[in-house]
Amino acid sequence: MSQDIKQMYHKIVKDNLPDRIKLDLEFEDGVKTLVYEKVLWVVDGEKRGLRYGENPDQEAAFYRLINGNLVIAGVEFVSPDMALLPNAELIQFGKHPGKINLTDVDNALNILKFFSAKPTAAIMKHNNPSGVACASNITDAFLKAYFADRIAAFGGALVVNREIDRHTAEVIADKYLEVVAAPEFGDGAIEVLTKRKNLRIMKIRNMDRLSEFTLKPFLDFKSLMDGSLIVQRSQLISIKSPSDLKLAETEYNGKVYKIKREPTEAEYRDMLFGWYVESGVTSNSVIYVKDECTVGIGTGEQDRVGVAEIARYKAYTKMADRICFERYNIPIYDLKDEHKRREIEEEVREKRGGLMGSTMVSDGFFPFRDGVDVGIKEGVTAVIQPGGSVNDYQVIEACNEANVTMVFTGQRLFKH
Repeated sequence: MSQDIKQMYHKIVKDNLPDRIKLDLEFEDGVKTLVYEKVLWVVDGEKRGLRYGENPDQEAAFYRLINGNLVIAGVEFVSPDMALLPNAELIQFGKHPGKINLTDVDNALNILKFFSAKPTAAIMKHNNPSGVACASNITDAFLKAYFADRIAAFGGALVVNREIDRHTAEVIADKYLEVVAAPEFGDGAIEVLTKRKNLRIMKIRNMDRLSEFTLKPFLDFKSLMDGSLIVQRSQLISIKSPSDLKLAETEYNGKVYKIKREPTEAEYRDMLFGWYVESGVTSNSVIYVKDECTVGIGTGEQDRVGVAEIARYKAYTKMADRICFERYNIPIYDLKDEHKRREIEEEVREKRGGLMGSTMVSDGFFPFRDGVDVGIKEGVTAVIQPGGSVNDYQVIEACNEANVTMVFTGQRLFKH
C-alpha cells in the first residue's frame, strides 16, 4: 500500500476537461464574453496540461484568458495581455506542475505586486507564505525569507521579483525547494539550479507589470459542492502609503479613546510591509514583522487570540531552529545535547523570539484586548488592524498602557 501511495505522486492524471471555456456575462446593457484556452506544455515530447489537481486522484486543467476586456461599473478588470503564469517558461520541470505549484506561485505574485520598487522574496507553502522579506539585493531577500521559517520553507515555492544571478542560484541550490520562479536568470544560474533534478524552474514574463495588478481586479470564482457558483470581484488594497492609515480612535459611552503615540518612520514601513504580506495569508490570521521581514505567521485559525498565540509560538520555535542551524548545522529537533538546547532556548527567551520591536498585523479587528495583549507582552511596538470592533476602546487602552502605537486601515483582509 505504501509503495502504491509513493507511486501515486509520480503519475499524471488524464485530463478530460475542455480545451476552451467561454463565459457569456449577460448585463443589462448587453453580453460580455470571456474566452479561456487550456494551457499546455511540451513535456518529454508530448503536450501536457497540469499534472493533477490538489491531490493525485483529481484531474485538473489550467486556462489562460485569451479574449475579453471586462469593464464593470466603470472599473477595468485584468486583460489578456497581462497574463503571468500562462506565459511562464518552464525551464526545467522535473515532475511538471500540478495545481498546488501554480497556486503557490500565484499567491506569491499576489504579495510581490506591492514590492516592485524593492528586491523581495516570498516562499510559499500550501498557499500561505512561510517567509517574505525585502532587502537591498535579492540574495539577502531570499536568505531573510528562508531563515524566517527554515523548516516550513522545506519543499516550498520561491518567487523573487529580480533576476537570479549565479551567486544567488548557488545560495538557493543548497536548499530543498520544489519551485523557483523569477523574471530572469543570469549567466550560469540555470546551470546551477538544474543540478536539482526535480526542481521546477519558471521564468515569468510580464513580472515587470506586477504593480498594475494593484489597480485592476479580476473575477474570482468559487464553486460550491452542488455546482453553484459564488462570483466576487477580487479585493483591491486601499492602503498605498502612511497617509492612508489612521491613528486608532473610537468613541465608547460618550468618551473618545485615542492612540497617544504616532508611529515612527520605521514602524510605518513595517506596517505597510506587514499589511501587504497579510493580504496573501489565509484568514483568520495574525502575523508579526520586523525590518521588512516576517517573524511569525499565524494562519487560518478560528479565534484571533489563538492565532496571535500560534504566531508567537512559531516566532520562538523558528528562531531556536535558526540559531541551532547556524551554530551546529542541524535542526533544533535533532539537537540531543540538553545543555546546548537549554542555552538556545534561554537565548530565544531573552530575545523573545525576535518579537521585540516588531509590528503586529491582523487581517480583522480584535474583538477583545486579549489578542493584542499577546503581542504587547512580547514587546511589539506597533499594531496595524482594520478596526471596527465594539471593544476597540479596550484595544486602544491596552496599547496606550504599553506605549504601543496602533493604526486602523478601515479595510478587512479576509481570504478564504
